[in-house]
Amino acid sequence: MSTSEIHTNVIEGHPIHTYFEETDLIHQLLEELNTINPKEEFQKFYNVFNHLATVEKRFERKENQLFPFLEQKGWTGPSRNMWSFHDTIREMFRIVRKNLEEQDFTSAKHNTNLITQSLYRLLDVEENVLFPNALDLLSEEDWIKMRKGEEEIGWMLSEVPPKFPKESEYIHPSQDTERRTDVVFDEKAAHYDEGYMTVEQVNLLFKTLPIDLTYVDENDKVIFYNRGEERVFPRSAGIIGREVRFCHPPKSVDTVLQILEAFRKGEKNEAFFWINYKERLIYIRYFAVRDKQKKYKGVIEMSQDITEIKQIDGEKRLLEWK
Repeated sequence: MSTSEIHTNVIEGHPIHTYFEETDLIHQLLEELNTINPKEEFQKFYNVFNHLATVEKRFERKENQLFPFLEQKGWTGPSRNMWSFHDTIREMFRIVRKNLEEQDFTSAKHNTNLITQSLYRLLDVEENVLFPNALDLLSEEDWIKMRKGEEEIGWMLSEVPPKFPKESEYIHPSQDTERRTDVVFDEKAAHYDEGYMTVEQVNLLFKTLPIDLTYVDENDKVIFYNRGEERVFPRSAGIIGREVRFCHPPKSVDTVLQILEAFRKGEKNEAFFWINYKERLIYIRYFAVRDKQKKYKGVIEMSQDITEIKQIDGEKRLLEWK
């Protein structure tokens, strides 16, 4: 399908239509950014740069929504290759921010030009390879599901895109109780070892926990994640049923698979790491899940912002609460 046919065939609200609206915005921002001298018009440059940096939402939608649907059709190339290119561009944005903090405007301008070249290259591959093939591979039902999941991540655009199809009633992800037919669920999943809770209470519990939880089953498929108000890392419904190897940046996939294999063999039960992410300290832990017979049943990934926790000193007792 040619680019002109794409513009003709996709209607407003369709995820691909939204991607093309963002493409136009990216072109506008790049053209404007490259006419600004950061040393002479710092605030203007900074504002436009920050707007362009919201391309992160576009990357996250592709990685968590579009790519999983393509994987289900057997096309894993975008997950393996385009995600790596996203990470390269992300690093460029981090470098420019550092340049601006250090008032190294010459480097900031140079590295902004590299971002421009990289984004133009990415947009070209999207327009001529990714989007045409996605439209050929995916059904309208796939696009409808994808559009629903995008709400959890967001867009670069100032206004929320229309629903797709327009007459459909939008159901917020927290109210979405649809069982996904391509994933096998245990019908006894509502039973608990100790205590009694309704499904609503369980959902509220997971939503309130100040941590990100993701459950990957023994077949390395994502079967659950919690929907907190403020997540550390983005998640959307598109990852349910997805192979875990496609849920991590390509540079870290091998390590994740090594951890899972060690868990599966019973060699390890826990792995933990901490990273600096968006100026926050994030603690990431993996726990092997085993049944009463110690049989491997998957892994829980837990991510938590511990920036404030790390600053705790001394004591604050319950009676001191106000």
